[in-house]
Amino acid sequence: MKIRKIQPKDNQKIEEIVKSAIIEFGLPTTGSAYEDSDTNAMYEAFLDDNAIYFVIEDDNEVIGGGGVKPLQGQDNDICELQKMYLIPSARGKGYGKKIFDICLSAAKELGYKQCYLESDPGMTIAIKIYENNGFKHLTGPIGNTGHTACGIWMIKDL
Repeated sequence: MKIRKIQPKDNQKIEEIVKSAIIEFGLPTTGSAYEDSDTNAMYEAFLDDNAIYFVIEDDNEVIGGGGVKPLQGQDNDICELQKMYLIPSARGKGYGKKIFDICLSAAKELGYKQCYLESDPGMTIAIKIYENNGFKHLTGPIGNTGHTACGIWMIKDL
């Protein structure tokens, strides 16, 4: 297993992983990452100096990823954990926790003071990981993510 920064060649695979997971979990395709323009061009979406996206490889195959970038519509001290998804065979092996930890470490290195995330109530395992790692529930969204389908909003001081 190897974790590295996203490359242009990863765009199609990451898009497939994100969209497949959304369908698999029965999450809405409207108002979610499924229809984000970023999803089909993840490398380009994370080119900003204040953003980074990581992919996980196993036997030279991309099996998932996750990243952080500035939270749209907020001050520059808050980043958003974005598009953290794994293929089904990669789940339950600790890969999600590893990418999660690397993303939070990168957020600190980039100078963010807080990390925000949005999720769907059906993502119970992910939500438990977030809670166990200090994320606190909010009563509503902050910023302008465009993810109107999300019903879970969380934030953590870094």
